[in-house]
Amino acid sequence: MRVVRRWLLLCLLCLLGCETEEDGAPAALGSVASASTRAAPELAPAPRTSTAPSSDGPLTPKSGTRSVCPDDMQEIQGKYCPFVGHRCLEWANRAQGRCARFEQRAICEGRLSERHFCMDRYEFPNQAGALPVVMVTWFDAEATCQALGKRLCTESEWNFACEGEARLPYPYGYERDAKACNIDRKYRFPEFSAFDSDRAVTDEVLRLDQRVQSGELSCVSPFGVHDMTGNVDEWVVNESGKPYPSGLKGGYWGPIRARCRPMTTFHNQWFRFYQVGFRCCADANAASASAS
Repeated sequence: MRVVRRWLLLCLLCLLGCETEEDGAPAALGSVASASTRAAPELAPAPRTSTAPSSDGPLTPKSGTRSVCPDDMQEIQGKYCPFVGHRCLEWANRAQGRCARFEQRAICEGRLSERHFCMDRYEFPNQAGALPVVMVTWFDAEATCQALGKRLCTESEWNFACEGEARLPYPYGYERDAKACNIDRKYRFPEFSAFDSDRAVTDEVLRLDQRVQSGELSCVSPFGVHDMTGNVDEWVVNESGKPYPSGLKGGYWGPIRARCRPMTTFHNQWFRFYQVGFRCCADANAASASAS
């Protein structure tokens, strides 16, 4: 159990202070692979009654009046920049990488590429008013998406769906807003002994939980995708494959970066924790065929 507690302490330290990778170019952190007991994802609680905010402003599909994506997915189409730089004008907490206000311009480096795909409108289970699922491994997320005829999103797809063609640092603009997205909540320290047993861990996860219902806040990207920053971390495919094929995007409800570009790369595919969830993507052509 001492080893388990040391590992949990490492996870805690990483959540609080290891979010230091540069936007668009994650550093390969040399750390011991974090492991956990693999378990199938549990379904989120039944959706609560809630009125999702209207998402004024998302881009309309460029391919015509009829979307090529299923009704529960957003069509993402446009030109994507592989490397984007932003200049922070005012820091909320520089050590934590939390910028209060960015300069209203983005520097693009690299060749633009045309992107066209579909993304779940909400975090899994992709239902307005539901709490997103947590405590899932990358393998669980991948298998669930595949069972639905979808797949995990790649890092670059996630970036583009969050920032839009304007390459925004936050899905809603250039100034950090804890009222728009579920971010910057006071950190609750885990009771590590609770993670020694399956019975205790359930209560501990509930105590730590600060999720909000999907679509409850006005956290909407330029493409109409909800809750991309904050709420829960989201598994993606790390296209570099280094150090692992797994990556976490968007941050969660705590006081961390919670921007479009950063990615956490030091957790392997077996990692799961109380704030880790996912959403699915699909190729536009494949989604159109399955929907017809």
